[in-house]
Amino acid sequence: MGDFDHLREHCQLTRRYFFQLGCAAAAAWSASPLAAASADVDPQLQEAIARLEYLTPVARGRYIDKGKTGVLKLPAEKLREIGLVPETWSLEVVADTASSSVVERPLTRAQGNALDWKGLMKLAEKHAVRFLHPCFCVNGDDPFHTSVWEGVPLREILWLAKPKANIRRVYYQSYHQEGVAPFQASLPLGQVLETPPGQIPVVLAYKMNGELIPAARGGPARVVVAGAYGDKSIKWVQRVVLTNDFRANDTDAADFNADVETAMKTKARFIHAPKEVTAGKPAALTGFALIGISGIDKVQYCLHSQDKPWPADDPYWTKADWKDAAILSAPTNWGGGLPGGRLPANTSQVDPAKGTPLEWPMRFTLAHWAALLPGMPAGRYDLCCRTIDRNGIAQPLPRPLLRTGANGIHRVTVVVKG
Repeated sequence: MGDFDHLREHCQLTRRYFFQLGCAAAAAWSASPLAAASADVDPQLQEAIARLEYLTPVARGRYIDKGKTGVLKLPAEKLREIGLVPETWSLEVVADTASSSVVERPLTRAQGNALDWKGLMKLAEKHAVRFLHPCFCVNGDDPFHTSVWEGVPLREILWLAKPKANIRRVYYQSYHQEGVAPFQASLPLGQVLETPPGQIPVVLAYKMNGELIPAARGGPARVVVAGAYGDKSIKWVQRVVLTNDFRANDTDAADFNADVETAMKTKARFIHAPKEVTAGKPAALTGFALIGISGIDKVQYCLHSQDKPWPADDPYWTKADWKDAAILSAPTNWGGGLPGGRLPANTSQVDPAKGTPLEWPMRFTLAHWAALLPGMPAGRYDLCCRTIDRNGIAQPLPRPLLRTGANGIHRVTVVVKG
């Protein structure tokens, strides 16, 4: 997992000091590949690793209202009135009147048979799935939050409406004020109805980290599409339309010029990188890697003096002096407000007997990484990190274009003072 010989030069870590770091630090450190790499490791790196938290507490995530619904500022009584609490929520499933689609049993409020919360919970008794997944904007660098989601596969809801003929896509709409177009996303019908073995179906989610999703977080129900960016995971869903239109009817396709069909990319970002260090002194680095559709093989970092500007003919820094970082093991405490930091029973990517991930890192989730930056002479430096995917391709390739997902090389300035 990289060359950590320099760690021994800077620290003689004693057993007594190790336990003084506390239980959380001890657990995080003992589970990491760095512990196996060296018995004598800088304490600052241990402490940096101990501060990492995998899941985001529901109250601490970032949430935006791209559809300008105003929901985030509405009082409780208004949320109840517009159907954004479990007691008053309902979901319509209908055919697109502008196409030739045929649905035998549309679910509508006018007919009194729209799916309500009680009906959703009845489906959940038999079909509920739980899985880990982060929420990223297609044009954003860092996650809004990382959660354990619980929901019902959307296909189970579609079958209630008995889709019959001339249906190619499914689009789903958020709550919207009267006279305002709904914010919506769409998927091919086949992607909703059928899921490859071992993968996560498209779900209508009602829980995050074991808690019912409040309206302030997109609830009471929102679609979550594993492997896709957040523009597919629409909040405040109240209507599903089955259409014969072959086009992606996504609001983001028109409003944000985004490739709404793109899958998540593999990339690395810093979580903790020093802005200023003392010459000759090592510094702890931590970060996360998003494991995209191409998987991950390595995380790497490099340091380059700004006295020698990087050549313009190598924009992806392919000739830099890249060093391997350590991809940390799966956490034993997942955080996020989960009781005891333990994942819920029957989480899809987890061994039910051991409670540990079936594989690590897991595709379409995050993994943390760490490294110890060696002592450097005084000066200003570019510090970068990147991933190498399972095909051996270095970030930001193979898809460097922004509108297909942000994955530029993360570069920060480090000032080394003499």
